[in-house]
Amino acid sequence: MRISAKTDYAVRASAELAAAYADERPLRSELIATAQQIPLRFLENILVQLRQGGIITSRRGAEGGYRLASPPEEITVADIIRAIDGPLAGVSGERPEKLEFTGAAAPLRDVWVAVRASLRDVLEHVTLADLAAGELPDVVRQHTADPDAWTTH
Repeated sequence: MRISAKTDYAVRASAELAAAYADERPLRSELIATAQQIPLRFLENILVQLRQGGIITSRRGAEGGYRLASPPEEITVADIIRAIDGPLAGVSGERPEKLEFTGAAAPLRDVWVAVRASLRDVLEHVTLADLAAGELPDVVRQHTADPDAWTTH
C-alpha cells in the first residue's frame, strides 16, 4: 500500500485535533500546520476534504478553527484514509470483489480481497484517541513486534 503525503498529513492533522478534543475549542489551521510541520496551503486543502468527508467541522471567525466531528475514539485511521483517498484497496479503480480474472490469474481476486482485509485489520482498529494517547491496539503491537516487519523487502 502506498500512503501519500496528503493522507499522512491528514492523519497527523486529525491526531492533533484529537489531542485537543477535550478542550472543546477549535484549532486554527496555522497551529495544526506548525505542530505537525505541514505546509499550510497543503493543509488547508486537506482540511476541506476532511470536512467534506465528515471527519471534522469548521467554524469561522475570531474564535474559529477546526474540530473533530465525532469523539476521537469513534474515528479510525481507515475513516481518514477513505475521506482523502477513497476505498482502502482498489485495483485499477475497481473494488477487489468485483474483479474477475481468468486462467492462471484466476485466484488473484482472492489475493486482493485478502490484502484489503489485512489493511482493515490494522487501520479500522486504530482510532484517533489511540494516536493522541500514544497507546496503540494489540493488533498493531503484534505486527510491529515481529522484527521482519521492520525490514524492507
